[in-house]
Amino acid sequence: MHTPARFLDLHILQPVTPANLNRDENQEPKTILVGNAIRAMVSSQSWKRQTRLGVERDLNEHAARTRQVPVVVADRLRQAGWPDDLATFTSAQIVLSAKDKGLKHNANEQYRTQAMLYLPEDAVDHLAALCETHRPALEEAFAEHIPSAKKKTPAPVLPAKAIAAQLTRRTASISLFGRMLAELPHGNVEAAVQMAPAFTVNPSDLQPDFFTTVEDWPQTDDRGSAHLQTAYLTGGLFYRYSTLNITELARNHTDGTCTLAELIELYVWHFIMSMPRAKATSTAPHTIPDLVHYAVRDSRPISYGAAFEQPVKPAPQGGYTLPARQALTDYATTIDRLVGSRRRIAHGHACFDKPLQALGTHHETFEDLAAACTTAALAPTPSR
Repeated sequence: MHTPARFLDLHILQPVTPANLNRDENQEPKTILVGNAIRAMVSSQSWKRQTRLGVERDLNEHAARTRQVPVVVADRLRQAGWPDDLATFTSAQIVLSAKDKGLKHNANEQYRTQAMLYLPEDAVDHLAALCETHRPALEEAFAEHIPSAKKKTPAPVLPAKAIAAQLTRRTASISLFGRMLAELPHGNVEAAVQMAPAFTVNPSDLQPDFFTTVEDWPQTDDRGSAHLQTAYLTGGLFYRYSTLNITELARNHTDGTCTLAELIELYVWHFIMSMPRAKATSTAPHTIPDLVHYAVRDSRPISYGAAFEQPVKPAPQGGYTLPARQALTDYATTIDRLVGSRRRIAHGHACFDKPLQALGTHHETFEDLAAACTTAALAPTPSR
């Protein structure tokens, strides 16, 4: 009998002070039209990156998204004393030997790969060591290649399986966020994480911030400031949503330094606590969520983003936090009525204020919440 997928939904309401968390091509805060109102927005890629880096930092297990693997390997070989020409020739072998006809690359850019690779950072160390092992064969191939240097590409020398094994290794973060690598068998990893763009529940237009920079060493005839500019900021109460496919993550997590439970709990913690870093030095928007709500479901995830299709109106005393809490609670109650709770394994929340009964078990701290929803995510499916 087919077992339905298990999902961990995370819903966050987070007030953010005036900031530019995620810039567009004009260096202005991103906005989006939702419910015929302009909202501040943060792309999912921006928040996802900070979450990923937090998980990697805690595990000390880093991955890299890069097109520069041949370039970095060549640098490692030069540092080890290899002649420059031989190091360059050898780094080309990384892409040429990886599979029949090689990986797609640009020979005029030091054999950078056309596709963005996503691999463990230490893979380049292993690749450099592989080159050291095969140095005699590489030197011989290089010597034979010099007289016919007008050939488009040198013949492959390194063992394809060994190279492909390094390029397709996984870390915990690769198991979480997936990888597209269609050129190599077993290179693709289906993402276990889905993350929505964050948007404010309230209207949020760009606000100008005119500023000047003082010249500390003015000359006699200098007048005024050394630099004038207008920056733009936004702020408001963001709704953030992520769902973690626990079933997919269990399939993906074949490598790494932590257990499945540890990885889930780390992901929850860093999704809650991460913050995009754009313009951080001039805005310091280091807030934490007002409310975190989770639901563990079988069959399919459910976003509560539609709760804020109509912009939240401010409370009589000002502010959007209390009305947004109520809007999310009302929407969750409606979802429970429409969908039922048969496929909901558990739900709970942590918040600044008093417990919200409709959002399940109340947890005093975010750490308690992360541990509790991890336990629920891995619990056996109850018999019906």
